[in-house]
Amino acid sequence: MIKIEALSAFSDNYIWLLQDARHKRVAVVDPGDAAPVQAWLQQHADWTLSDILITHHHNDHVGGVEQLRSETGAHVCGPANENIPGRDQALVDGDRIEVLGLALQIIEVPGHTLGHIAFYQPDHHWLFCGDTLFAAGCGRLFEGTPAQMHHSLQRLAALPDATLIYCAHEYTLSNLRFAVAVEPTNPAIAERFKQVEGWRQQGRISLPSDLATERATNPFLRAAETSVKEMIASREGRAISSETEVFAALRAWKDRF
Repeated sequence: MIKIEALSAFSDNYIWLLQDARHKRVAVVDPGDAAPVQAWLQQHADWTLSDILITHHHNDHVGGVEQLRSETGAHVCGPANENIPGRDQALVDGDRIEVLGLALQIIEVPGHTLGHIAFYQPDHHWLFCGDTLFAAGCGRLFEGTPAQMHHSLQRLAALPDATLIYCAHEYTLSNLRFAVAVEPTNPAIAERFKQVEGWRQQGRISLPSDLATERATNPFLRAAETSVKEMIASREGRAISSETEVFAALRAWKDRF
């Protein structure tokens, strides 16, 4: 049985730590800072870091890679189409790798960056999606186009309802404020906002989410919904039928929100 733990980094990043208690080895996802991982390993001196998984090249996701690799000899996997420090294995869409005895599928999800990938574990329905799909939101378009990001999100949205979303930032509450603005009469969004607000007041993290919840409350997965289309049409002063155009308008609105 693999246990997954969130290590906090910077102001709002999460480094996901996967623990294989039987063999006392761990893997980490997107260690932008080596220090939280080093601290965990110091507290668990008989454990080893075997694998480092990278979703994209931004420094808050790769900043700790070379130090951790140098200290532990961990195997570094990351997207083939991005410059990843210390990368041992370059991954493309459809690849499968084994980490801690588990099979992970690689899904290319360009948009936030052009080479961004996600790691999906199909037996447990775990999705490590970096800065592509957030709880109640999605990543900014630093390199890709709205069409690319919309397509990437649709690929992820096609995964099973029970899929757990292990994204890389604690953005959920601010994302839900935007979701309320997009769909002010959506009761699922209102209920989720209240729930997450309570969690954050208690110092509890809001992740992982699950895909069924995201489909019901994440505006960036709801571009086909009439309520979302009507809100965008009202803001834009014209009807928009294309889901990609609705998504693009949502992302532009969120950028200014």
